[in-house]
Amino acid sequence: MNRTGAGWSPVWLLGAWGVTRVVLVLFVVRVFVIPGVDVTTDVSVIYHGWYEVLRHGSFPVGDVTWQYPPAAALAILAPGVLPFLGYTTAFFVLACLADLTALALLLYAGRRPDASSRGAWVWVAGVPLLGPTVYARYDLMVTAVAVAALLAGARHPRVMGVLAGFGAMVKVWPVLLLVGAVRRRAWAAAAVTAGALAVLFSAAMPGAFTFLTAQRGRGTEVESLGALVFHVARHFGWHGQVLLNYGSVEFLGPYVGLVSTAALALTGACFGWLVLWRLRANRFPPQALAEAAFTAVLMFTVTSRVISPQYLVWLIGLAAVCLCSRQSRMGLPALLLVTAAFVTVLEFPIGFAHVVASDLYGTTLLLLRNGLLLTATLLAAHTLWHTTVSAPGTPRLPSQPTHTNGTPVSS
Repeated sequence: MNRTGAGWSPVWLLGAWGVTRVVLVLFVVRVFVIPGVDVTTDVSVIYHGWYEVLRHGSFPVGDVTWQYPPAAALAILAPGVLPFLGYTTAFFVLACLADLTALALLLYAGRRPDASSRGAWVWVAGVPLLGPTVYARYDLMVTAVAVAALLAGARHPRVMGVLAGFGAMVKVWPVLLLVGAVRRRAWAAAAVTAGALAVLFSAAMPGAFTFLTAQRGRGTEVESLGALVFHVARHFGWHGQVLLNYGSVEFLGPYVGLVSTAALALTGACFGWLVLWRLRANRFPPQALAEAAFTAVLMFTVTSRVISPQYLVWLIGLAAVCLCSRQSRMGLPALLLVTAAFVTVLEFPIGFAHVVASDLYGTTLLLLRNGLLLTATLLAAHTLWHTTVSAPGTPRLPSQPTHTNGTPVSS
């Protein structure tokens, strides 16, 4: 049997991908109807509305729900290349193609020497567990770019930098892919790419950077880690509100500002930890690039004021890249993440009414999902530190850039 790395034949992977994605497509086109919130309206109403504005040469200035960097316009406009399908159907087709592209990249990476197909299986299994939401957001497209960037990183740092810079201009978070980059060419390429796109969009379309000031009045989104404070407090007399605010359902009222500030402080602490890690790290095995990115995005996701279900798509993609290496020790955090994806679909879209009501079922689901994410974050950080930071007194080994298969490369 032809095996992929240390795993199964690609036929099994492609078969599992095909079956699960057919089910996803049947949900998003509403042949099957999943209980709870209809997530497809984000494409048919919100994205389509932005499309109509963007195709006339302007960003949605004044629309506080537009919270994205300028290159996000490319994802929103992309269904226009398939006008014969209609906007919504074309969007789903492109999301499916992005999904397949990520799988192809992971399969290719899993066939390298000393690689594994575990990463491809994480992608095949983890993505559909998020339910139809995954095809009704443009995050899949961004994640495919991030997967390509990390897989290119060891051999082609400039390519990684270009892809990371482009991704950051589509949805910001791919800038964290560079956390573990040890070669300056990756950072330089990312800066040049992001800068060029910024200049291009600023010159071509009004309102390219209005998103930077569009969220000043945000509360705490009901699915975030900090929101658990208010889900519990509502049962003890807290009299705040749950409202649709800046495109998401948020808590507004007494002490919300304090919890939001605490979340920002935790994000700052995570940034400080990452800086300390870079200063102390003295070993960079091939898998460290992906593991650092995975850890960083986990940290910034868990401490955010908003944890939307589609954020887990990013994490599944990064976990999959980590596990393309047999040496990666991120197996347990990846397993916790895939489990969190399943719990996520139970709370959104299926049980979102219970979450909004802060009843026992909804609060328990959130506590479980966010607890899994927090545990995965702590384990990933511990693993990254002990993989790359030598103990005091340990002789420091000379570092050398390597290919994904562990062989040295020339500088």
